[in-house]
Amino acid sequence: MEQPPKRANLTIAVYSDDSSTRLAIVKALGKRVARELPEHEILEFATGSAVKDFAAGRKRADLFILDGEAVPEGGMGIARQLKDEIYQCPPTLVITGRAQDAWLAGWSGADAVVTHPIDPFTLARSVARIFE
Repeated sequence: MEQPPKRANLTIAVYSDDSSTRLAIVKALGKRVARELPEHEILEFATGSAVKDFAAGRKRADLFILDGEAVPEGGMGIARQLKDEIYQCPPTLVITGRAQDAWLAGWSGADAVVTHPIDPFTLARSVARIFE
């Protein structure tokens, strides 16, 4: 008799208007970001309103990864809004276009920052640090 699939222990919400950016993030994260962490489920969002509706609907996410270069609504603004409006907001990781934009990510309240182009090792390491 087949066992039902096990539910992932972590849920990561990924927002970018660019499908290739979302794909790069999903590939970088794989099934788990560190041996000591459980597997995760990734939920993809292509619009700012979709990710905000998800969060406002009290859906569970353990981490939001937000593309700071998304248009028309950037991930830094969404991170700031989530931090301001959600009690005990989960951690946010913002992906910026350049290292010099790290201060903007700080303004947004992001818990971690990485830059484009997405380096799989850097992204996975940053996510693992958040969950330590």
